[in-house]
Amino acid sequence: MSAFIVEGGKRLEGQVQIYGAKNSVLPILAATILVPGTSVIHNCPDLSDVTASIEILRHLGCMVQQDGDTITVDATHMLRCDIPDRLMRQMRSSVIFLGAVLGRMGCAEMSFPGGCELGPRPVDLHLAALRTMGARIDEDGGGLRCEGELTGCDITLAMPSVGATENIMLAAVAAEGTTTITNAAREPEILDLQQFLLAFGANVSGAGSSVITIEGGQPLSSGEHRIIGDRIVAATYLAATAAAGGKVEITGADYRHLSTVSSCLAEGGCILRSSDAGIQIESNRPLAAVRPIRTAPYPGFPTDAQAPLMAAFARGTGTTVFVENIFESRYRHVDELTRMGADIKVEGRVAIVCGVPQLHGAAVQATDLRGGAALLVAALGAKGSSEITGLHHIDRGYQNLDGALRGLGASIWRR
Repeated sequence: MSAFIVEGGKRLEGQVQIYGAKNSVLPILAATILVPGTSVIHNCPDLSDVTASIEILRHLGCMVQQDGDTITVDATHMLRCDIPDRLMRQMRSSVIFLGAVLGRMGCAEMSFPGGCELGPRPVDLHLAALRTMGARIDEDGGGLRCEGELTGCDITLAMPSVGATENIMLAAVAAEGTTTITNAAREPEILDLQQFLLAFGANVSGAGSSVITIEGGQPLSSGEHRIIGDRIVAATYLAATAAAGGKVEITGADYRHLSTVSSCLAEGGCILRSSDAGIQIESNRPLAAVRPIRTAPYPGFPTDAQAPLMAAFARGTGTTVFVENIFESRYRHVDELTRMGADIKVEGRVAIVCGVPQLHGAAVQATDLRGGAALLVAALGAKGSSEITGLHHIDRGYQNLDGALRGLGASIWRR
């Protein structure tokens, strides 16, 4: 069993480069299925979820090559429309392959996805949308079988689901006619997916707004695309610097994608400077309490940044309230933080964080991706040694996290 060993109390100093966004590269890898040619994707992170996506592509009959942070996919001779349960269970976002496989092959067979257990996710929104486009979907024994010729139509989402928006976009590119998505998700990763599709010949507009229009049936051809920087990884380094203290410059991420996180840390007492070159953060004292932090779809506060920010505010002054509006079970890290001396009380979707003067090292276990990052943030600012297990969760979304932190002066190693 692997573990991070962290000796807390070391200030962070230096520069860290942010790699490509996990939440962009996964739907874009799925989108390569729609291209009857070669897709070259740059700035791809080295993550276990990316490895799982590549396994799915190869199972479907695509040729995939990796060279550093560049992945080349040739889907010319894709043969299959089924994804086995063992591959689907490796990551929750594997459902993003549904729309692309169905659009390319006219059928798709897969089980419900695995990944972090954060409570119910609206996979039903994906299925309802595909049914509206003409798909026949049978759900039996935890599996899905979809078939049918897709036709463009108007779809209004009950909530702005990122995954549903992406799945509809991919299916609509292969469908005949025009598809309009109303109440679409507005996340930067949606815009990145649109930029990929445009680069390969699709006709898509409106990403970044609540209405996206796709003119389906356009022939796609080979091309290249570069993944945007991962704003959640950048937010994690911001939280780590706030917790441990220090001065860090973060490059490779768009500061505009992090405005809600940056404003919370600035209100808590950090000094932040943002420009096209990157984000600089300086932290010289424990965070002070801030106004309630409420997660919301973009451009609101990101749910994926909630846990790392909570860990940073756990060591500080005053009381900060977090309200989780996206997932029902996103406070699983709280029990582990309390092992480190944090004073946090959870009532439903509300977590009340009473800052304490000092956290202490402890043996803790990551139970999901962002919760694992939160434990690491807390350990960096704690007194003494911490052991963090459950690293397979962290490896799903963070590339060489321990190495990058050592480069900033942290005392951390993987055992």
